[in-house]
Amino acid sequence: MANENGTWIMRGLAWEDPYRIRTWQELVHWVNEIGFLPLFANPITGFSAEEHVAADVWWTGDREQDPWEWREIIAASHEVAYGKFFDGKAGFISRAWLPYFANYRRNGYDFDSRYEDGIATHREKVIMDFYLGTDSSGELLWKQDTILSTDLKKMAGFGKGGLKNYPGIITGLQMQLYLVITDFRRRRNKKGSEYGISVSVMFPPETIWGYDHLTSAYKEEPEASLNRILTHVQKLYPDAEEQALYRLLR
Repeated sequence: MANENGTWIMRGLAWEDPYRIRTWQELVHWVNEIGFLPLFANPITGFSAEEHVAADVWWTGDREQDPWEWREIIAASHEVAYGKFFDGKAGFISRAWLPYFANYRRNGYDFDSRYEDGIATHREKVIMDFYLGTDSSGELLWKQDTILSTDLKKMAGFGKGGLKNYPGIITGLQMQLYLVITDFRRRRNKKGSEYGISVSVMFPPETIWGYDHLTSAYKEEPEASLNRILTHVQKLYPDAEEQALYRLLR
């Protein structure tokens, strides 16, 4: 996606192109095949969903054809992870590659340990407290309450006169794989009727794919997981500039 003279230009394929991805299921299949994929075009040519779908169907609201709608369906399907994983921008990670991203991005830390060691910030903890807790024996547990991101902002005390930079904190927690977007829902008014655009629902990925799976790469050094990720992309896109690759994946 590029901004040319104030107009957003999509880099997709022609409708009749035989290589065009035509359904959200095909997109999920491709994510699982290559491992992980940014939603929008970036400095690595070809390494995005945008460049492989129709260019003229974005933001049409057509659930069958619009990739912006697909991201909602895919997030709710839990077949792959969706969130802001690539340089603070949206994309997908397969279940097979989630442990390596989690290991590197978290530097081998669960969130509670990260906070105890003084690495996580107070604002991060305020948000994560809505998702993490302990049982009667003191064991870590993941809360199951569904919270719209707009409500979470208010509940956590962000906004006018309160804590600052809610979007940045939420993006950071997704980049670290402590939160992923698991659904999109519309808000409801006092009468219970839906209104407005859909907003995200987030959960720790452990609640969807299990703690043992998410932490299964903790046994290797975080830097080894990063090298595994970088090497994989370099094999797929050998012409990618190293600096662009690091910026996108670190």
